[in-house]
Amino acid sequence: MKAIHSSQRQVQLQKFKKIFEDQKATLLHPQQVHSQDLTLGSDALSDELDLSSMEREQNLTLKLRSREALFTKKIDSALAKISAGTFGICECCDEEIEFSRLEARPTAELCIVCKEKEEALEHRVLSTEQNKKQILRLA
Repeated sequence: MKAIHSSQRQVQLQKFKKIFEDQKATLLHPQQVHSQDLTLGSDALSDELDLSSMEREQNLTLKLRSREALFTKKIDSALAKISAGTFGICECCDEEIEFSRLEARPTAELCIVCKEKEEALEHRVLSTEQNKKQILRLA
């Protein structure tokens, strides 16, 4: 029974490896276009409205590139974990992350229980910070 479980896990790992490699190739492929997206032509600067529109477009493009860079790092981390045999293991409790969670969010580093605890803690910290700001405004 253990061998079947192991072979199923290998199939799952190969599936995720292919997903990550495909996603990474998609993110890295249009690099030439990315640098062109960030340059302003002299025609684009004809009036303030055009300039404002181009700046907004550049800001959105930069945010998108930043998100893509972060996602690429997560993909690289997941691929490294697959190679090391630690993919799908919760970084907090060292238990296996449920397959359904990995299917929904392949770059998940925490099992659902640990992720819920982390989010609850973040919510408490955020609430505490907001309360402090409100108290300071009243003082």
